[in-house]
Amino acid sequence: MSAEQTLDAPATGTRTLEARGVRVEFAGRGGAVATALDGADLTVRSGDIVALVGESGSGKTTLARTLVGLQAPTSGEVRLDGAPLGRGARALKAVRRQVQMVLQDPAGALNPRHTVYESVAEGLRLHGLSGGRGGGPGEEQRVGAALAAAGLRPPERFYLRYPHELSGGQRQRVLIAGALALEPRLLVADEPVSSLDASVRGELLALLLRLREERGLGVLVVTHDLGLAWNIADRTAVMYLGRVVESGPTEQVLGDPQHPYTRALLSVVPESRRVEPVVLAGEIPDPTRIPRGCRFHPRCPALADGTAAAAGVDAACRGTALPVLPAVDDHVAACHLLAARD
Repeated sequence: MSAEQTLDAPATGTRTLEARGVRVEFAGRGGAVATALDGADLTVRSGDIVALVGESGSGKTTLARTLVGLQAPTSGEVRLDGAPLGRGARALKAVRRQVQMVLQDPAGALNPRHTVYESVAEGLRLHGLSGGRGGGPGEEQRVGAALAAAGLRPPERFYLRYPHELSGGQRQRVLIAGALALEPRLLVADEPVSSLDASVRGELLALLLRLREERGLGVLVVTHDLGLAWNIADRTAVMYLGRVVESGPTEQVLGDPQHPYTRALLSVVPESRRVEPVVLAGEIPDPTRIPRGCRFHPRCPALADGTAAAAGVDAACRGTALPVLPAVDDHVAACHLLAARD
């Protein structure tokens, strides 16, 4: 078997990764509690690409880390194929054969003292898949196949290179190869192309689409870029201050946004032509002081321009909390204005 030939995947069939009512709290200054996630729901299935979008500070990365077991929820749970993720090291090790994460910063994620080969082989060795101490033919085949699948061909040309000898796009491909070496069914990618040139971004997005088609891989892409979501995602979930405020098929969420926050995000996307420009006042509130009622109401254009008052929901916006959106396939949004229309 050559280095570019693949091995049989240990995980077969559809995998479903779910967050259900996940809450994550951190200790803040002076004893205050920062609520990074507040009842977040999300579903990712193998064979689907899901985009998780929102401003910095919305909770996207915390939710991604919680989904792969890097952050324990304060309450709620994460499930893989209906079974709650275990908290112990052995349980999480088994989960990571199925679910892998690609971190945002390849320069920081790759050990500068490790060659490309060692970086990709590390996961195989941790999971006992390297063919014995010091590796072996099986390890080299898996490493070569993973590098080739990530677009680094011929893989042998990269084995002895160090991160500083690679371009930014190549380093990102090494991280992806390290994840693919375990042949997971689900991939969580945190801002995978945010620091790359436009041409390289396009190549890596095409790679994610190809992996979905060829391997049935499910991908959660964490991004602030709605244009990226429109180009590759089957489904999109919009986060604001720890909660998903709108979700559904991408063509509906981004083509016919229902939540004022989603419309505001879309209005600054250069490619968008159907949304009037919206300027949001201020920034996302401090997570130690989440507003009462709808958490978006201090910045909501519908309150500022009188739309909410005309619909008779302005008092509810400021004082009545909205329920957590269920993680369903339909297009749903959490907004008092929508409830008033029904």
